[in-house]
Amino acid sequence: MPSAESIAAAQFPTPRVVIISPEMAREITLQRNPSNRPVDRSLVARMVKEIQCGSWQVTHQGIALDGPLGSGRLVDGQHRLHAIAKSGIATPLLVFENVPRETFSVLDTGKRRNGGDTLAMSGERDATLLSSTIRHVHLFRVDPNGSWTGSSSRISNDQILEVFHAQAEDFRISAMYGRTLSKEVGFIPTAASTAHFLTMESAPAARIDDWMKGLTTGANLDADDPRLALIKALNTLRSGVSVRRRTDTRGQIGLYIKAWNAWVTGRPVKSLRLQNGEKMPRPVQMLL
Repeated sequence: MPSAESIAAAQFPTPRVVIISPEMAREITLQRNPSNRPVDRSLVARMVKEIQCGSWQVTHQGIALDGPLGSGRLVDGQHRLHAIAKSGIATPLLVFENVPRETFSVLDTGKRRNGGDTLAMSGERDATLLSSTIRHVHLFRVDPNGSWTGSSSRISNDQILEVFHAQAEDFRISAMYGRTLSKEVGFIPTAASTAHFLTMESAPAARIDDWMKGLTTGANLDADDPRLALIKALNTLRSGVSVRRRTDTRGQIGLYIKAWNAWVTGRPVKSLRLQNGEKMPRPVQMLL
């Protein structure tokens, strides 16, 4: 009686790594893709970025065809092929040939793993907030005045892990304070944790503690203390009619940094706003 292993080997082909040229990718997607499923352009754009910056990796997610590579029809992997064609760069992929077409209905039905999932699998607490904070810190560093939305704002799970491991403990601390500021002051958690991280890089720990104590309690603050102005601005956003303004993470980060800069330089502030189109401020460095 055949073993389970031999039966599985006979029913499913062994994959191989193949360098797929842009021309081959284009030919398969245009001429041998009978399913003609809608293309997620944002997903393709992210893959193109990974290929062009050299961060693409061969994984178990390659392409599958119902016959040989040179003539089989595409069963799975059209987004990866579209990305290779658009990138203009020959790219290695794991290729499954002679895959039965009846397997198509069960392909890609699982949930795509995101940055939070990746961090959680490595044992991190509050992984969703950590992942979002890492992404926003990265965007602040590389494109501070961009929109921070859409496909251009996405970063890969590998990038999230790379940024995180470079300053893991700082990110954990900022996520903790982000939750505190959300509860006590009404910040969006990601905005608070991102802003805390960015200003924490700019000042001694003791001064950060002074800043946080006044911001979280609001106690004994002068009428023109920038922290009080920040608290008032957040109250205004929460009570305003514009849902977008209340939930604008980027805007709240900007308000936080403006208040921080005024506090560091000793400048009194009674009201605080971030004008439409205003450039994202950068934290003022506080010397020891």
